[in-house]
Order: sequence, then C-alpha cells, then structure tokens
Amino acid sequence: MDLSELDLDAARAAIAAAATADELAEVRKRFVGKKGAVGRVKESIKTLDAADRPKVGQAVNAFTAAVEEAVTAREAELGPTGPTEPSLDLTLGSHGRGRGHLHLVTQCQRELEDVFVSLGYQVAEGPEVEDDWHNFEALNFPPGHPARAMQDTLYVDLGEPEQVLLRTHTSPVQIRLMESQPPPIYAVMPGRTYRNETVDARHSAVFHQIEGLAVDRGLTFGDLAGTLETFVSAYFGKKLKSRLLPSFFPFTEPSAEFAITCVFCDGSGCRVCSNTGWIELGGCGMIDPNVFLAVGIDPEVYTGFAFGFGLERMPMLRYGVEPIKTFFDNDVRFLSRY
Repeated sequence: MDLSELDLDAARAAIAAAATADELAEVRKRFVGKKGAVGRVKESIKTLDAADRPKVGQAVNAFTAAVEEAVTAREAELGPTGPTEPSLDLTLGSHGRGRGHLHLVTQCQRELEDVFVSLGYQVAEGPEVEDDWHNFEALNFPPGHPARAMQDTLYVDLGEPEQVLLRTHTSPVQIRLMESQPPPIYAVMPGRTYRNETVDARHSAVFHQIEGLAVDRGLTFGDLAGTLETFVSAYFGKKLKSRLLPSFFPFTEPSAEFAITCVFCDGSGCRVCSNTGWIELGGCGMIDPNVFLAVGIDPEVYTGFAFGFGLERMPMLRYGVEPIKTFFDNDVRFLSRY
C-alpha cells in the first residue's frame, strides 16, 4: 500500500497546468480514474488488515473529493464548452458538442462503491452469463424452486438444458469470491442482472444491483443492522433511518427486508409510502450455513451477512425518477439533467 500516490499537491498543480478540457480530462483520469492513482490504491485495500481499511478508505474519499473540486474549479476557469442557452444554429459544417458525463446509474454505483470502500470493503465483479451452480445451487435454491422456472429466469442455449443463464442477481459473485479466497471477506458486488420480467413503472427485464458480503469470526445481526444504517446515512443523509422486518430468502437465515424512512414525507406518511412512513429498499440476512458448506467455509468457525438492492431504486428515490425505463430510453433531455 503506497499512499504517496495520493499526492494532492501534484494533482492540483497538474490541474492548474491543464490548458484545455481534453488535457483536464486526462489529468482527472490519471489521479482519480479507475486505472489511476485512486484505482490502484482501492485495489490494494483488500490486502490490508481489516482494522486499517477504514482509515485508508477515508483517505481515498478525501483525496477524490479534493481533486474533483479542483477539476470543477478549473473547468469554470477554462469556460463553457458550448452555448448555455438553446439557439438555432444556421451555420454550415460541424457542430460543437458539450462535454458528456456518467450515466445516473453509474454515478450512483460509484458513489455507493466509495461509501463501502471507506468502510473497508473491496469491489468484486463476476460474469453476467452464469451456470446453475453459482446462480442457484450453491445459494441453497432447491431443485424445483420457482425462481428456476423459465417464466422467471432467462436461460441461454449453451450446454445442458437450463444449466446456463443470464444471472438473476449478483449473488453468484459472492459464491465465486468465497470459493477463491479464505475469510475474512468484506466486499460489494455491483453489476447488471436479468429476469424474465414484464416491464412496468418499477420493473425491468434488465436492471442493476449492488450486493454486500461480510464473512468473519463473530459477526452478528447487529453488525448487519449497523452497516445498513451507516450506508443509508451516507447516501441519503443522516435524517433518514432504516428498519428491518422479518422475511425469507433461501441463502440467509434469519432474513429480513430493510426499509428506509420515506424520502418524500420524512416519515410522516404519504401516497408514495402508502402512509406508512417507510419505503422498502432491499433484502438482507445472516448467511445460511448450507451456503458456507457449499463453498468450503466452516459455519462453526465463521459467520457472515449479506444484503442487496436495486441500483436504479436509489436515484429513483433520491430524485423522484419514474418509470424505471426512463434510465434506458437514452433521452438526452433526461440524461443531461443529472
């Protein structure tokens, strides 16, 4: 771990020296891009002791925020890249194009990744085309479970029938991670998922999830509740709270649905939350011992918890975006707003 890569003075000097928007974009990529200094430090966090990870994560977040602030200030000095007001351009030839930015879902994903990295978690990824073992069997879905049916799952015409599929959740990444490294494990798994869903205002056949996994000695349901409360406060603000209600999932026991204070009425009750003051966000629970046995982890020695929720759900709640297909329409008027 070399924190000297997070040299804020060097970053500010390079930003100040950038003479064009393109040069500024390259400088930003060099310091806070996925393959830049921040990306390399984030990747090495997983090699640290659990006690040291939060401190390094906080340093990464502070450096990233300072660089982004300096980049924004330099952008203002360099001036706009195009007209600020709509106008009728009657000139011939090519037209100028304003600088683009990340999609709202990607912005949400990266913001949540930063939240969990600051808590000592690593970011893990896996294939979108999965086998039955990683997507269902190892997660304690018994043969004949309704989720395995073709009306819920999109199967791929490869290998044996109904053995290769488009992953229905990012939980297979948890299985692959537990197979590939011994505990302690603290990781989040963002990515695209697929279900044979009828598209409506809040459902889509293609959507994004982020899941979390923690495996260590002595983890309890209280650790899970505290983690969720910390994440909710970091993303939505400290005025919102979370609560857990009993539920059932094949891969966790006990299981719970977690909800947050309604962002539209601050918990007083409204039409959106059906006058309950709460909005359901996702599912969570303690990892079922059968899942540990499937990946070769002793459930008598280790405990763990997992949680997950839809990424689109987060900006839908924060900005009031609906229906969900708005995220995939590629309407520039919507995309340029955020």
